[in-house]
Amino acid sequence: MIEFNNVSKLYQNSQTWALSDISFKINPGEFVFIVGSSGAGKSTITKLITGEEHATEGRVVVNGISVGELTPKELPFFRRSMGMVFQDFRLLSSLNVFENVAFALRVRGAKMSEIKRVVPNALAMVGLGGKMNAKPRELSGGEQQRVALARAMVNNPPLLVADEPTGNLDPEMSKHITELMKEINSRGTTVVVITHDREIVDELRERVIEIDTGYVVRDEHNSRY
Repeated sequence: MIEFNNVSKLYQNSQTWALSDISFKINPGEFVFIVGSSGAGKSTITKLITGEEHATEGRVVVNGISVGELTPKELPFFRRSMGMVFQDFRLLSSLNVFENVAFALRVRGAKMSEIKRVVPNALAMVGLGGKMNAKPRELSGGEQQRVALARAMVNNPPLLVADEPTGNLDPEMSKHITELMKEINSRGTTVVVITHDREIVDELRERVIEIDTGYVVRDEHNSRY
């Protein structure tokens, strides 16, 4: 599903090595936390997975595709094979909840009949079936993150990448979002969560890959933070 083979990343503007010769493999159906302090290299890993950045050295393979070899025209199609959730939700403020989730379907040219069938199911999955007409500003932070999660999953992608998905949420809502991601994983989706949230990592006890100053310093199953 995801392979990092001797990957290093140098940011030219700062001459800083964000990652140094890291290797790991995430198999289909796994739930993996990538943890580490601020500046450890976690966000760089996210960007390499999604193709926002390319490795300076080594190779990143996602869903059998060598990400660094993709052209700019190919990247949008590649990203449709994964769902992405971010700390800042990235909802479109001018659209209501239904339209925000439907946006992911419209991008790939889905017909209205499919949109009307699939979007309510995705919102029901995250417990927001009754909020389809609400605008993002009318929702709590936890509700906005659940909309973002529904949007990420509406195309039923094989991979979900969540970058600090609980960073702006209180502990109770963080737990709820994590439980939703665990449920998604139980249905067969590979889930990768980049986080510094110690509580959710310790509660789930899944595989943990720890990054420190650009190096993998720990890769353990059934682990705490």
